[in-house]
Amino acid sequence: MWDHRILSRIDFRTLPILLILMFISVMVIAATTFDPEMGEESLLTPTAKNQIRWFTIGWVVYLFFAGLDYRKLKEWTWFFYFGMLIMLIGLFFVPAIQNVHRWYRIPGVNFAFQPSEYAKLVVVMTLSLYLENKGSETYQKSSTLKSILIVFIPFILILKQPDLGTALVLYPIALVMFYFGGVKKKVITVMSLMAIGGLVFVSMMFLGFISHEEFRPYATKVIKEYQYERLNPHTYHQEASQIAIALGSLSGSGWRKSEFTGHQWLPAAHTDSVFAAFSEEFGLIGVFFLMLFFFGLLYFSFQVTAVANDRFGRFLSVGITTYLAMHMIVNMGMMCGFLPITGVPLMLITYGGSSVLSTMTALGILQSIYSRRFMF
Repeated sequence: MWDHRILSRIDFRTLPILLILMFISVMVIAATTFDPEMGEESLLTPTAKNQIRWFTIGWVVYLFFAGLDYRKLKEWTWFFYFGMLIMLIGLFFVPAIQNVHRWYRIPGVNFAFQPSEYAKLVVVMTLSLYLENKGSETYQKSSTLKSILIVFIPFILILKQPDLGTALVLYPIALVMFYFGGVKKKVITVMSLMAIGGLVFVSMMFLGFISHEEFRPYATKVIKEYQYERLNPHTYHQEASQIAIALGSLSGSGWRKSEFTGHQWLPAAHTDSVFAAFSEEFGLIGVFFLMLFFFGLLYFSFQVTAVANDRFGRFLSVGITTYLAMHMIVNMGMMCGFLPITGVPLMLITYGGSSVLSTMTALGILQSIYSRRFMF
């Protein structure tokens, strides 16, 4: 049940961080979507104003879930899960947008709904409920298999869109939740080794230790040509993002004074490449403070796991925190040239309604868990 009185118990240390991140987002979007013909007196662009609207809606969503008893989500979790699967399947029966099946275009409004952004949160909820219900039985083979299936089905559907980045975010979420949920150690060990092996291989390819072209004949025997091309470290987007970061140097070029991003040489500067655009304008010093704010948010989020008073809340909080952390790590990693560019948004910085609303929903649920830490 929703109770406005519970809002007085939320962790107010996180609020300034959220506001600062939102301010940074609006400023970077205003800089990257700025049209010089509009004149210098135009502080905010239409895209930046639209992001402010999404943030406003996001705060409403945040307060709603912060005041809602998170345990009530149990009653709707499986409904959300199967509804999410239906929406992911339905994407393949609607016209593609930008040659991929990721969005539903909402008629009459300028909004494209991306189910995969919410799918990650729904998977966390479903896995939390299942692990709580199974209790000490999670180590059994049947329970382990069902836990894997809960993640694997949406993983495959998202991967087929194709959306490699969003699909791969589910992997560490599942791994961490399996660890906290008491799933068989062999499964966790195998998953960890696979993750480490894949990460090392991709990093070595992007750092130049493994030749992308020389490895092509071997890789294309297992995967298709276009799938392997996603691991190409020499695409224009990859190199442009690294150039933008390098040009930022120590202190950056200044707001709206970037040459590379300002001439629109950086693709998707206000979406996928927002971190590179920010780096060019504010440099290493700006990046340091941005990461400091992210670290603070993640630190306070992990504290929720420590104080949660039931298994469902503990699983839910650790899954959400991992989900937030992976968005930060993957987005920055792909912009710095360590990982392939896969479209994973930088939480609360990247432009987009789906990303903002899913993130604020997740943060609101965390606050609901934190506010009820002493309630039984």
